[in-house]
Amino acid sequence: MNAKSIINLALKVVPAIILLQTLFFKFSAAPESVFIFETLGLEPVGRIGIGILELITAILLLVPRTTWLGAILGIGLMVGAIFLHLTQLGIVVQNDGGALFILAVVTLIFCGILAWMNRHQIPVLRKLFPQQKESTIQPK
Repeated sequence: MNAKSIINLALKVVPAIILLQTLFFKFSAAPESVFIFETLGLEPVGRIGIGILELITAILLLVPRTTWLGAILGIGLMVGAIFLHLTQLGIVVQNDGGALFILAVVTLIFCGILAWMNRHQIPVLRKLFPQQKESTIQPK
């Protein structure tokens, strides 16, 4: 594996692991997760619904043909999570030292990079960012 493929793999695996590790807490109704969604007025439907969306996002990120879709979904989920941290929850939730907020920011950054790297697969952006064709000029 070359450096480019290792970086590409890390960009997919890191946010997928972050998203997947939170599922245990959401689906098992861990007190921290219940607290968060009760604070938002979304318990239990929001907790389970967001968990399902995060599971779908993680799977889409790991499948090469759907990485772009997972990245866009991940961006949407993380923008929402960060917004709610900044407006309703606070950066530190139940003395977690801001860990959930930091994980959301890391996931947002990685998904943003993946979306940019795969922008030519995104139907709406295909027209805005046409792929550059390789030069047909032959060196002398």
